[in-house]
Amino acid sequence: MNMVTVESMDEELNLENFLPYRLAVLSHTISTTIAKVYESRFGVSIPEWRVIAILGRFPGLSAVEVADRTMLDKVAVSRAVTKLIKNGRIDREFADADRRRSILHLSEEGKKVHDEIAPLALAFEQELLQNIAAEDFATFNVVLERLLGKARLLGAPDSQ
Repeated sequence: MNMVTVESMDEELNLENFLPYRLAVLSHTISTTIAKVYESRFGVSIPEWRVIAILGRFPGLSAVEVADRTMLDKVAVSRAVTKLIKNGRIDREFADADRRRSILHLSEEGKKVHDEIAPLALAFEQELLQNIAAEDFATFNVVLERLLGKARLLGAPDSQ
């Protein structure tokens, strides 16, 4: 099996060919494109939508758990949670055992927003993948999982 190799360390870094940069550009392009719809129709930012989406799938999480699942920083999640509570889209209760730990749930309004945005997100994904062969997408997912696993290993404290 031929393995992918990168150019020697003596080579100049070409950002446009650098995988982390390309993945970031792809992610940003997709997120901002669909976020325009969320923002204009529902007044929801990307972090707010991610909080809604996570709580729609996993109700009863704390803000820290939401941050872990969304890969957003805790400050962004905190701001999104604060705004969503203010707008009546999520409800917060406090854990009996630890009053510092809040438990978050979608409110009825939050569920409504979730149920309206989710089909739009899925339709956007379907359109994005329209000209990608199923086999290519399956291969892409395998490679993506391998890269994610390797990136987590490289970031582990004992790998330094």
